[in-house]
Amino acid sequence: MSSAPLEPDANALDAQTGVVVAVRGSVVDMRFAAGLPPIYSLLRTGPTGQIVIEVLVQRDARHVRGIALTPTQGLARGMCVENTGGPLKAPVGKTILSRMFNVFGDTIDREPALSDSDIAWRSVHRAPPALTQRSTHAEVFVTGIKVIDVLAPLERGGKAGLFGGAGVGKTVLLTEMIHNMVGHQEGVSIFCGIGERSREGEELYREMKAAGVLPNMVMLFGQMNEPPGARFRIGHAALTMAEYFRDDQHRDVLLLIDNIFRFIQAGSEVSGLMGQMPSRLGYQPTMGSELAGLEERIANTDKGAITSIQAVYVPADDFTDPAAVHTFGHLSASIVLSRKRASEGLYPAIDPLQSSSKMATPGIVGERHYLLAQAIRRTLAQYAQLKDIIAMLGIEQLSQEDRNVVARARRLERFLTQPFFTTEQFTGLTGKLVSLEEALDGCERILADEFKDLPESALYMIGAVDEAYAKQRGATATPRARAAREEKHGSDQHES
Repeated sequence: MSSAPLEPDANALDAQTGVVVAVRGSVVDMRFAAGLPPIYSLLRTGPTGQIVIEVLVQRDARHVRGIALTPTQGLARGMCVENTGGPLKAPVGKTILSRMFNVFGDTIDREPALSDSDIAWRSVHRAPPALTQRSTHAEVFVTGIKVIDVLAPLERGGKAGLFGGAGVGKTVLLTEMIHNMVGHQEGVSIFCGIGERSREGEELYREMKAAGVLPNMVMLFGQMNEPPGARFRIGHAALTMAEYFRDDQHRDVLLLIDNIFRFIQAGSEVSGLMGQMPSRLGYQPTMGSELAGLEERIANTDKGAITSIQAVYVPADDFTDPAAVHTFGHLSASIVLSRKRASEGLYPAIDPLQSSSKMATPGIVGERHYLLAQAIRRTLAQYAQLKDIIAMLGIEQLSQEDRNVVARARRLERFLTQPFFTTEQFTGLTGKLVSLEEALDGCERILADEFKDLPESALYMIGAVDEAYAKQRGATATPRARAAREEKHGSDQHES
């Protein structure tokens, strides 16, 4: 700043009190005459102490620089700063279930505030579990969604990413997983909204309440209208709560993060505000270590497991973007959403060829499942190669063998669609939960050409494969019934 900072009144200061000397948006410089607060200390200032600042840099023997976790309107040089004596903390305890929180642990669901006697407060800055505490047992986490369970099975205690651009269905898929898993798993779900729309948070809360799954759920939100500091720390607060249920309550936790890219984006904003030199494509130079600090706390231990499913926004659908590349490295399963499949109405719009999982090996999922998944991928890959020929010359120019491959692939694509419980009000279709055995059985029978005489549409948006026969009977019965009614109506008129 061009003007000289105000000098603090030394008589007014003690070891816990400082003075604001500069304000640059969300970045605040403060002077402490007697002892600097440690890194990550939480400071309070403002006319009523409502402005909260986290210390990130000790500039010299007297000055610290911090990032505001709240808006800085009304903050001015010369205001007193109080050191709270500790870092940002999150509430833990059984009573946090069914509640909605902000980054400070305050309830934001318009329900009565939590009593301090029922909760404890823990620092959000915690180390990941030691290697000796981690479990090495690999176990599949079944979701009830066909295309995920068959082609990209999730790992219990692992991390799965939902990759996709804007509007391809990441949040809808996350919401469906919450509905399926909370209803069928004896665990706790924690939903962490990072930098997403406030409307989505309100809708999710209402839907979970209506579905009756809120009693085993905790929600935290650092929405896109909040300062970058709050969005950057909300993920750490959610993990602190998840670690409590895993380590103290010995329960399995499903941690859903929407959206991990916004965490990286918030870190980039904080880094830029703090004056750090940007790295590739403008990202912060510390992106790798910041993301690892969050992701490595998500682990499977001998006490319980934190299974994480994270939506990852991919800027401009570019999977070589550093944010997407760094996130890929932490995941045990990658579920890639395709805009092309969404435009064709194939929901969930998961690309079966780009999606992958390290669990899809014979030693974990079994020989039959592995070979079936490989056969499905091979069939869909052959179809993808034949699409150009079909577009230029028509399907009639293909050999009979290639035509059979196309028919199988198109039926597989439609069978891997599924009506969701959370979209019933929009589609009018009843949601389906499909077991892994039913999904494998359906794919196996389609590859064996059992449904070659049925139209492709009979396999679209169904649950188990046998529903295709009932759907086809309903479709063929309708014209006949209509003709019979018209014939009866004509004979009644003739008699009259």
